[in-house]
Amino acid sequence: MYLSVIIPTYNEAKRIGSTLQAVCSWLAKQDFVSEVIVVNNRSTDATADIVRGMQHQFRSIRLIDEKRPGKGYAVITGMLFGTGEVRLFMDADNSTTIDHFDAMRPLLEQGIAVVIGSLAVHGSKVVRGGSEPLWRQLLGKAGNLWIQIWAVPGVWDTQRGFKVFTARAAQEIFSRLTIFGWGFDVDALAGARARGFGIREIPITWNNPPETRVNFWTYPKVLMETVLVGFKRIRGDYNK
Repeated sequence: MYLSVIIPTYNEAKRIGSTLQAVCSWLAKQDFVSEVIVVNNRSTDATADIVRGMQHQFRSIRLIDEKRPGKGYAVITGMLFGTGEVRLFMDADNSTTIDHFDAMRPLLEQGIAVVIGSLAVHGSKVVRGGSEPLWRQLLGKAGNLWIQIWAVPGVWDTQRGFKVFTARAAQEIFSRLTIFGWGFDVDALAGARARGFGIREIPITWNNPPETRVNFWTYPKVLMETVLVGFKRIRGDYNK
């Protein structure tokens, strides 16, 4: 097996070094070939310099630039740039550690094309900093019901930044995305469902990061983008 790990970054100088150290050290011990693709999305700090410095230690690291703003663009670029037969994207803050791939691998071997990390299935837990604030929990639950109605029925947590796709699924799904902000996950999973790819959720341990770019206004943006996904489903855009 050949695994591509995609890490989108935006001003992650404080965290990307430790994340790459953890990811590459774990991958070096595995029985499969891997590459790590860091997508630098307009960072204005030392993110790119730190990644270049770590390339001397870990030859599998590749650094590419994505100038268009938005995490969705960064993930799309990395997923389509990757050459692995399996492609995983994860957050630069290492909130979900790379060893969770161990639980995903058997499902991929069974023929499941899309496996995603979830806090909404039995066995998941949140550590460091405790659970999310009450307002985020309430908005998150309400938002998920909205997402299930409009986009991906039966998927209980669409927003965790730890998802793996087979190469075929990645090419078919990410080449068709039209939403590039926080709602890109919903767009991707709706596309996967529409094109007949199986989706499974696995429980994760999530290190709740003290610094987060998710705020109150993130939720209405995702909900609006989810409506756009719903219209794409109705029009059959995912199958064009």
